[in-house]
Amino acid sequence: MRFEKEQLVNDMKQFLESSDNIFVVGYKGLRVADFNDLRQRLSETGAECHVVPNILFQKAVSETQFKSVAEDSILTGDNAVVAGDDAVNVAKVLRDFSDEYSGLTLKAGSLEGRFLNSSKVLDLASLPPRQELLGQLVGVLQAPSRDFVSLLSRKTATVVYALQAYIDKQENQQ
Repeated sequence: MRFEKEQLVNDMKQFLESSDNIFVVGYKGLRVADFNDLRQRLSETGAECHVVPNILFQKAVSETQFKSVAEDSILTGDNAVVAGDDAVNVAKVLRDFSDEYSGLTLKAGSLEGRFLNSSKVLDLASLPPRQELLGQLVGVLQAPSRDFVSLLSRKTATVVYALQAYIDKQENQQ
């Protein structure tokens, strides 16, 4: 293999190793201006998009946690690899862009080493934003303690009311 290709494989391998998730998209028929628009939208979420020949991508990905996306059925035609820190936002950008431009197709992805087919990528895109999910999680974690405190305060109030009734009864008898 020529030095330039080896360097491209090594660069792609480093890019993949620094990512927790990747998405493979097809871009056949997408104009350069549209592709630049996609890259701009992805950069707003902190993601990067790289076009690399399928053979070189297969060589680079074979030594990473994303081996599952290197199947021949996925890597046909013109493909780009997208990676970013927030998988949900990246998936949303890709879904929205593919809805606007028919030239972009979601082929597959990998989230922390788990293979995602195109329908799973769309499911990922339908999740609420990370901050909202964290807020829901905090609410779920607080619910048992909040309910316990509420239960204790009701029981305490019942005891206080019973004592007050007893005191009132004793005062009325005197």
